[in-house]
Amino acid sequence: MADPWLQHPLILKGRRIELLPLDEESLGPLFAVANDPDIWRLTSVDYSDPAVFYPNFRAALGERATGKAYPFLICLAGNGRIVGTTRLLDIDPHNKKIEIGVTWIAREFWGRHVNQECKQLLLQHCFEQLGVNRVQFRAKADNARSRRALEKIGATFEGILRKDKIEPNGNPRDTAFYSILRDEWPHVKVELIKQLARADETASD
Repeated sequence: MADPWLQHPLILKGRRIELLPLDEESLGPLFAVANDPDIWRLTSVDYSDPAVFYPNFRAALGERATGKAYPFLICLAGNGRIVGTTRLLDIDPHNKKIEIGVTWIAREFWGRHVNQECKQLLLQHCFEQLGVNRVQFRAKADNARSRRALEKIGATFEGILRKDKIEPNGNPRDTAFYSILRDEWPHVKVELIKQLARADETASD
């Protein structure tokens, strides 16, 4: 990468999942996960369309080379199965801020705490290794599922930017903004660890 702030390859390992760098060879297996229309019912972009998926993720690989973004595969720990993707973007070392986004997971892993562990790994790296002051998140304002997921991990709602973007269908989109700040991270971290521990206890019952 052009920007040494994020070293490549960056691998983050958790109990359930591992975040591995996206590469050209993994685009096909990732598209196989994306090829489920139900994932995209509430989103602005439909990655089940190969004409959308491949240009977007190849562009993300190019942005990694210039230090603007870092796309990951979400893989199951142990067997390496690809179950989704997430991305660091709007990387801003000077202002010590970064965004986590473009996160989606195979339907069968919804509600199985994959998203919480994914966010825990990324947030921990951003705050404890990179030393950021702010991690930002965005969601389509009417995407209740995504907004609930952000609130569940402890992100603070900052407001809605009206008519923020034009969607692929030509309609204007309102965007809800959330963030976690450096001084909020210790509390957020504790709560995420508790959520994951409760999930482990439930799974073992």
